[in-house]
This record gives sequence, C-alpha cells and structure tokens, in this order.
Amino acid sequence: MNFHTSHRAVVGFAFFGYLALTVLIAIIPAMSVQHTPGIPGVAARGALAEQGRVIYLQEGCGFCHTQLVRDLPLDRPYGRATVAEDYANEDPPLPGTERTGPDLSNVAARQPSDTWHLLHLYNPRAVVPQSVMPGFPWYFEEKAAAAAEDVVVPVPPHFVSAQGHVIVARQEARALVAYLLSLRQPELQK
Repeated sequence: MNFHTSHRAVVGFAFFGYLALTVLIAIIPAMSVQHTPGIPGVAARGALAEQGRVIYLQEGCGFCHTQLVRDLPLDRPYGRATVAEDYANEDPPLPGTERTGPDLSNVAARQPSDTWHLLHLYNPRAVVPQSVMPGFPWYFEEKAAAAAEDVVVPVPPHFVSAQGHVIVARQEARALVAYLLSLRQPELQK
C-alpha cells in the first residue's frame, strides 16, 4: 500500500496522530492535577459560606470578578499569584471570566469587615461611588424597626426609602458575605 495514494492510510495516520497528541498533551496532564492536594492548614468552609458560594454562582458574580491572581505587577494588590492548590477543594473552581470588578481571591484579607460587604451588596455606591456593580437589594429587607435577631446594615439615610427605617440583611446576604469572607489566600509553605 502506497501511503501517498491511499486515502485510508492518510486519514488513519491523521486520526491516530490526533488521538496520540490528545492523550499526551491534554489528558495525561489533566489527570496529573486532578488530585492536587490542598494547601496544608486551610480550614474547610462552613455551611453558611457554602450556601453563599451557591448564591455567588447563581448571581453570576464570576462574570465580573475573578478568583485568579496572575503573577503580574498589575495583580499584586490582590494578593499572591494563584497556584493549583488554591483550587484543590473547589467544585467547580471559580477562576472567573473577566475582571470588571476587583479580583476576589483574597478579598477577606483586603476587606475583612462583614458590615462593609453587607453595605456594598445592598448598594455598592454607598461605599464606592464610582462602582458599576449592581446592588442586590432583594437580599435585604427595609423595616420600620429591627428585631433583636436582625443584622442591621448601617445604610446612609439617602439610600433608604422611608425616614427612620432600617435595612436588615436576609439569610442570603449573610451567606454571601460569609462566602466572601472565606476567600482568603493562605500563606504558601516554602
């Protein structure tokens, strides 16, 4: 059989060459990182933070915020460069698609206040006037008076619709903030 005149030989060679390259370049490297151990000493996320992670996914936060710090001078304010071990216990990992807003992979270290996050979720322009992020007011409730178990958000009066009313965080807002506060890059062992 002449390789140059046999279409079957050419197609067979191309197919098996493609299959071999796929295994060598894509499948074997992917399998080698499937069981990457996590960074030692990292505590598991609590139930409330896991609930917040689900809300983060549902709201599409990853379309505007990354959780992937590149090893570039531009990314240094966000934390250390991301390593594979950062995603070891993430299913699915949430590196994000673009960075319209700041990277969140180390947001708990940069902004550790739950009050700030609640206020930012209610109306981002209350804390960052130039923000383009939409607010999430459906995760809050406006009340004439707060109950003892309510988490009151100190919203400036001009963001509240009625004089003397308070803004109270619902369970979903508290869960989302718990997730954001769980996003802290651990120190790498050298």
